[in-house]
Amino acid sequence: MTNQSDIIDQTDRRSAHNYNPLPLVLERGEGIWVWDTDGNKYLDCLSAYSAVNQGHCHPKIIDAMVKQAQKITLTSRAFHNDRMGPFLEKLCQMAKMDKALPMNTGAEAVETAIKAARKWGYEVKGVENNKAEIIVVRDNFHGRTITAVSMSSEPEYRKNFGPFTPGFKLIDYDDLPALEEAIGPNTVALIMEPIQGEAGIIIPSDGFLTSARKICKKNDILFVLDEIQTGLGRTGKTFCFQHEKNAVPDILIVGKALSGGVYPVSAILASNEVMNVFTPGIHGSTFGGNPLGAAIGLAALNVIEEERLAERSQIVGAYLMRKLQEIKTNKIFEIRGKGLFIGIELDHSLGGARSYCEALMKRGILCKETHEHVIRLAPPLIIENEQIDWMVEHIAAVLQN
Repeated sequence: MTNQSDIIDQTDRRSAHNYNPLPLVLERGEGIWVWDTDGNKYLDCLSAYSAVNQGHCHPKIIDAMVKQAQKITLTSRAFHNDRMGPFLEKLCQMAKMDKALPMNTGAEAVETAIKAARKWGYEVKGVENNKAEIIVVRDNFHGRTITAVSMSSEPEYRKNFGPFTPGFKLIDYDDLPALEEAIGPNTVALIMEPIQGEAGIIIPSDGFLTSARKICKKNDILFVLDEIQTGLGRTGKTFCFQHEKNAVPDILIVGKALSGGVYPVSAILASNEVMNVFTPGIHGSTFGGNPLGAAIGLAALNVIEEERLAERSQIVGAYLMRKLQEIKTNKIFEIRGKGLFIGIELDHSLGGARSYCEALMKRGILCKETHEHVIRLAPPLIIENEQIDWMVEHIAAVLQN
């Protein structure tokens, strides 16, 4: 049997070093648990960056995948397939939006939203050709493509990747006056996350989304929300924008848990007016909307609905937050979160959260640092209070040492 160090050495030798994973090798997952190649069991508190909201290898999603894989997996969009329509129907119903455009990865969905916003700006709003501007916010994370890093304020994401895609204006997050000031005659959209995940679970002020949407509406620009991480139950609502009454976006970007972590599936959703800017030949993807991905996506959405995972996230997430706040230690600077999307920001004098994540790994809990000083907790939404108690007991022990 190959040991973990050999596998890690092989990976390091053959793979670009674009990640810094914790030193273990996973080979199996079921529900909230994963196992390494030595048979050690861990509670997964990352959920593949919120892609596995339904739990690892959910039987209904796996069954849908296997059945569809035995029929037909890919047709391309040159032909109709019998799975894409039902999948998009369900997605649009859950989001209460007119149309969806399916892609594969979250980054592709972000690119699609940018193209939709620019094309809408030229063809509907009447912005002069090639002058469209999109407002983005500091500390955002929208993916790793050249255009996505062109939107970023993180120097590490941008270093030596220029020249960058033009047409973006950067403002502070949760800053309504800055938003109003940034809007000009060529502004076509505001794109942001309703909660910033990679930035360290940064939650805006109450009512910020509603006010931002109102400003966008007043100025005839599109309000675009990237819910790739926050959507599909993670924050205690089906979509994070639903925590406010009047924060419905003009374009909604979804991915990750859209397939339960089984297969790359993403999409944008929008009104007929916005989506009608796409005509045959304008935009596409060989795999986007493929029957295998659509069958998996439909099953993943059904699981979220049938098992009431958004409601579970709200209830269990509130319980987890209460338990975390009972930890007595001066190492915690702040605990932030909604639903099962929680960040524990440590005192910056401690040198970062990485060592604490490694200590938790040794205790059977897998989580990952984000923005250097924050421990992100985002377990599958099927987690129970009993496992929460066990998790918090070990978190407390590590932070109190």
